[in-house]
Amino acid sequence: MIGARYQFSTGNHLELLESGGEYFPALCAGIEGARHEIHLQTYIFEDDATGRRVAAALALAARRGVAVHLVVDGFGARDFPATLQAGLEQSGVKVRVFRPEPARFKFRRHRLRRLHRKVAVIDGVLAFVGGINIIDDMHTPGQHPPRYDYAVAVRGPVLDDILHSCRILWDMLNWAYLREHLRRPAPAEAPPVTGGMEARFVVRDNLRHRRDIEDAYLAAIEGAREEIILANAYFLPGRRLRQALLAAARRNVRVVLLLQGKIEYLLLYFATRALYGQLLDGGIRIFEYRRSFLHAKVAVVDQHWATVGSSNIDPFSLLLAREANLEVKDRGFAGQLQRSLQAAMALGAVELKPMDWQRQPLLKRFLSWSAFGLVRLMIGLAGYGAKH
Repeated sequence: MIGARYQFSTGNHLELLESGGEYFPALCAGIEGARHEIHLQTYIFEDDATGRRVAAALALAARRGVAVHLVVDGFGARDFPATLQAGLEQSGVKVRVFRPEPARFKFRRHRLRRLHRKVAVIDGVLAFVGGINIIDDMHTPGQHPPRYDYAVAVRGPVLDDILHSCRILWDMLNWAYLREHLRRPAPAEAPPVTGGMEARFVVRDNLRHRRDIEDAYLAAIEGAREEIILANAYFLPGRRLRQALLAAARRNVRVVLLLQGKIEYLLLYFATRALYGQLLDGGIRIFEYRRSFLHAKVAVVDQHWATVGSSNIDPFSLLLAREANLEVKDRGFAGQLQRSLQAAMALGAVELKPMDWQRQPLLKRFLSWSAFGLVRLMIGLAGYGAKH
């Protein structure tokens, strides 16, 4: 059941940001204008041109008296303590590492529980939620054009829940590592009404909100009447989501998936393709994005409901990681995201046809099903596969 705190609020203003070219200038401008408090939580914080640019903005904010709280993941940002952390802390930035990884090559059951969300909150009046890490869009070797992803700039009452979530995680890490309690310098009043959009902040954690993001997807898919467009970088849905998508296609909803067409993580790439036959046979259209690396985690339903966030539709995101999505009910916002996805499919994607898929070589089918089985085994060994 969805937790009581994270409910839809009206009066929000949301701006869709496409990839790092739009996101990082907006993020840095927000940091540069901060007066009281900054929270930034990210899976990756890379020591590259983009990472150094964001780090410099955070350091300047801390030096002018802003309370800057930075949380990075111990696996995704495993090089961060040796590169950027000391300089930031010397500038006054408070840094916490979520689940540090001292032994990189040793598998432990809890190692898959990562901080995968990408959230920033500035002075309680501006937030960013999405799938974009602090890393150059061109960081992947041999990549051109840049990585394809989304974030949202947020103003309005939904900020109250976003800030609350950031503070809860910060306090949790302080208690875990016996650090000082969070100082809260931000103004106490509620974020002002700034627009007319209805939105909800949705998280996945290992306490009260284990399935909130999955349930939000399911409710939107099950209520769809015309069209579902879903773009996801790492797509390996469990039984409930697969059946919901197939059921939508059976009731004549146009279901379109925009998935990764380039190999970034070999195991997940082939595991995802093990599901293609069932989905194509069920009337679902599949487009593989091949122009660059797809990193988006977004969806649009009936040109009215949309979501943008960090959560992939795979067991690692839906069962293990800490994630954060923004759920939106607004025709203007949903229409903008729909048009952006349609342009991406037209410009950089290839549609897979059922007949072509059936003719694929036997070796590829073997690799796909072997990868699928291995992923399920990993989730089972971690103790999370029984009901998914």
